[in-house]
Amino acid sequence: MTMKRVIQTLLLTLALGVVASPAFADDTPAIDVNTATAEQLAQLPGIGEVKAQAIVADRKANGDYQTVQDLARVDGIGDATIEGLEGKVSF
Repeated sequence: MTMKRVIQTLLLTLALGVVASPAFADDTPAIDVNTATAEQLAQLPGIGEVKAQAIVADRKANGDYQTVQDLARVDGIGDATIEGLEGKVSF
C-alpha cells in the first residue's frame, strides 16, 4: 500500500468517526410546544424570547397546536422558522 493510499484511508476513517460520533449527534429531546414555558420555547432555533412569549399567548388564546405548521398562526413565524423547527418540537 502506498503512503498516499494509507493517508487517504486514515482520513476517511477519521471523517467517518466524526460523523458517527455520539458527541455530534443531536440527542436533544423535542420540546412539547403545548406545555413548554416561554423560557423553554426561547431555546428553539429561530424563536427567541419575544416569539416564545407570543407562542404561549397564542396557545392560551387559541388552544393547543397540532402540527408544526400551526405555529405559523403566530406573527413572525414563517416557513423558514417552521422548517427549522421540524423534529425539534412535539405536540
